[in-house]
Amino acid sequence: MIRPFGCGTLYAQLLSQRSRSTACRAALHSGSFDVAIIGGGIVGLASARELILRHPNLRFTLLEKEKELALHQTGHNSGVIHTGIYYTPGSLKAQLCVRGAMLTYQYCQKKGVPYKRCGKLIVAVEREEIPRLKALYERGLKNNVQDLRLIDSKGIREKEPYCRGIMALDSPYTGIVDWRVVALAYGSDFQDAGGTVLTDFEASDISTAAESSGGGAEGLKHPIVIRSVQGQEVRCRFVLACGGLYSDRLSEMSGCSSEPRIVPFRGDYLVLKPEKNYLVRGNIYPVPNPRFPFLGVHFTPRMDGSIWLGPNAVLALKREGYKLFDFDAQDVISALSYSGLQRLVLKNLVYGMGEMYRGVFTGPSGVRAQALDAEGNLVDDFVFDGGQGELGSRVLHVRNAPSPAASSSLAIAEMIADELEKRFEL
Repeated sequence: MIRPFGCGTLYAQLLSQRSRSTACRAALHSGSFDVAIIGGGIVGLASARELILRHPNLRFTLLEKEKELALHQTGHNSGVIHTGIYYTPGSLKAQLCVRGAMLTYQYCQKKGVPYKRCGKLIVAVEREEIPRLKALYERGLKNNVQDLRLIDSKGIREKEPYCRGIMALDSPYTGIVDWRVVALAYGSDFQDAGGTVLTDFEASDISTAAESSGGGAEGLKHPIVIRSVQGQEVRCRFVLACGGLYSDRLSEMSGCSSEPRIVPFRGDYLVLKPEKNYLVRGNIYPVPNPRFPFLGVHFTPRMDGSIWLGPNAVLALKREGYKLFDFDAQDVISALSYSGLQRLVLKNLVYGMGEMYRGVFTGPSGVRAQALDAEGNLVDDFVFDGGQGELGSRVLHVRNAPSPAASSSLAIAEMIADELEKRFEL
């Protein structure tokens, strides 16, 4: 299913949002708000949108360190709308993904954001994969994933004429979308509802007004001060931090815990030659190997008509390093000195070496913010964090919003807004 859309209207909206963000950047060097959201990725934008729609009488601002919104994880991913097949039945990830996919389709339909419901096959090519494939099918059914079915080799050829396998799980409800376009639409909703977006605002300090100069009456009403590296100040009553790749550093900045630590993993893709795009109609995935933490290399069609193959998963030498030789000494030292990463490497040494070898073939890339605990375990659930005292009790950190955070973004935003209302009695 393809949702038709007039591209001129879409890009006019995006240009309008960009100009509004630029105006905020130029005109506002300080301001006072009820809630400041740090982070202009899809989770921060979805949460800002949800909060202002629930509380239109409060003043909200969203702070983004880049000159534009949604440039990093949101703008560097495969673009798949996941449906909740892989996750433990009854788990928060499963519930949020299933609801998030439904809300995403409804939102795109309502807003005119283009998408394609092109489906997905998870293909078994070896007999020993069939029990795992059937277990995925049962998981999907328990998670209420729509329209799942098992198909044989003939059914595979009917769906994907150039794909070969002995059995597959067919998920026609899976789709694709440009998640940055979706995120910018969230941002437009936020601004249309009266929210303020401040781009080019990289937070360098979060403190209380009592700890800074210029307290007084304003400090009592808006006791939290967020400063940028450029010297701007924003005052607020409460802070929601959705920092993605920098969520651990934002937490430390406000005096909260440094655990779990973010370790960046780069995923590289190959791109099929345009004349070969006819070989792939929808998403084609392998049966995941339970010994390894990622879903495996897969074919993914894109909204622009291209076909990507990937990703691998290698340690990124820079938190926002999308090229093979991107390097940041602080990021490398932080990652390699962390005991959790050292333990993870030892557990997956052979697999990791293979991924590093495949990493020499570079195309489009993304960097995933993988939360890791001190024992080397991948943190696979949502982590909220706050602190004690005047500052910590007014800050909520979204420390981990695990994949598929984009697919689940509207459902995650509902959960974050619920958590914020409970903690801060909005």
